[in-house]
Amino acid sequence: MSRAGTPYDNAPMERYYNTLKAEEVYQHRYDTIEELDQAINDFAYVWYNQIRPHSYNNHLTPLEKRLK
Repeated sequence: MSRAGTPYDNAPMERYYNTLKAEEVYQHRYDTIEELDQAINDFAYVWYNQIRPHSYNNHLTPLEKRLK
């Protein structure tokens, strides 16, 4: 949660949403809200946390970092 007068507290979430939009939402067309919901869930729980390497983790996925 962001502290009053500290705009940098929200930077990690802003970066996540930017990545979500750039790598998933803007790359596909969704015919229903259910398709969009499923795509976002797949992105968050499968792609972003288990498959996609992150530079802040020495190019490991969050799951690999946690298991290390």
